[in-house]
Amino acid sequence: MKYLLLVNTSSPDSAEELPAEGPTVEEFVVFEKAIAEAGVKLDGNALDLSNATTVHVRGSGERVVTDGPFAETREIVGGYYLIDVPDLDAALDWAARCPGARYGTVEVRTIEEHGQP
Repeated sequence: MKYLLLVNTSSPDSAEELPAEGPTVEEFVVFEKAIAEAGVKLDGNALDLSNATTVHVRGSGERVVTDGPFAETREIVGGYYLIDVPDLDAALDWAARCPGARYGTVEVRTIEEHGQP
């Protein structure tokens, strides 16, 4: 099954609630190597934390574009990994090994593959 691991980091307003130090590049390099060598990584990238654009369309059909994340949250998505593992337990194990889990959170989402065998 495919799972998306969303690596969340604190937003500027909630930084005091998480450890002052964040994961190092080296920690992510080690994690990247581990998931690649295990053959479970399908994709993954860091996301630019300094910008975001949100688009929504409501009843009038007019497109509204807002700079920054739309939701008021305590955390922001800093990156993701798309993995293919046998089950949720395996996905949770990989999420726990991700350096982001020690300094923020890693949200695990099941990928729904409609119409695919």
